[in-house]
Amino acid sequence: MQAITRHAKIMLCYFKFNLASALEYRASFFTQAFGMALSNSSFIFFWWIAFRQLGGDIAGYSFRDILFIWSVTSSAYGISHVLFENAGNISQLIITGELDTFLLQPCNILVNVLCAKTSLSAYGDLAYGFILMALSHGADLSVWGWFILGVLIGGLLITAISLTAHSLTFYIGNATVLGQMTTEFVINFSIYPDKIYGSVVRALMYTLVPAGLIVHVPLRLAREFSPVTLALLIGATSVYCLFAGWFFHRGLYKYESGNVIVTRL
Repeated sequence: MQAITRHAKIMLCYFKFNLASALEYRASFFTQAFGMALSNSSFIFFWWIAFRQLGGDIAGYSFRDILFIWSVTSSAYGISHVLFENAGNISQLIITGELDTFLLQPCNILVNVLCAKTSLSAYGDLAYGFILMALSHGADLSVWGWFILGVLIGGLLITAISLTAHSLTFYIGNATVLGQMTTEFVINFSIYPDKIYGSVVRALMYTLVPAGLIVHVPLRLAREFSPVTLALLIGATSVYCLFAGWFFHRGLYKYESGNVIVTRL
């Protein structure tokens, strides 16, 4: 419990520092956040046109369901990159030797690395999901509960997936491109009905790169609650996050210092 409290304090300190740094250039901060929210809105407009043209459901998903998975994906991506933006930068830290600076600090290496950087545009993603939920589901508290669960689980999984992919750099060399492709895979397969894909792709979506756990399972729970499904969702998320942390720490044994002298304040 003390370790959890200590790590939470570190994360909170990083969040305050990163937010203060972002607000130092407020015009840039709000422009990037608004621009990302506007970009997301354009995709929803195309979905609205598609449903008007086709009518009914698409692969078993109503337009309201699409708005739900878009809301969860957007806010999950946002909270992941607001708090743990550096997960997608680990390959570069390893290659350039800048990881050295984190190894010398007296706190958990993984928490320190993940929280050291934030994304300005991700604030727009985070806010957009909540705004879209408010517009599409109003004050339906039961659906909001599953939305919040999806955002928290999604944020953890997106971070864990990116961490795992980029940690491959410890083992096989530069995995920057692979890490970027994996993140894009997760997002792209989270914002479309899962039934439009073949059985092999769906299997990948719920196992190797569990994009389906981020939005599609919370949507099913919102439609019809199942304690077994909820337990499996939480269990699978915990296993994947623990594996990502273990995989990173295991890779540290293979890390070769870059002898880079950098001071971090």
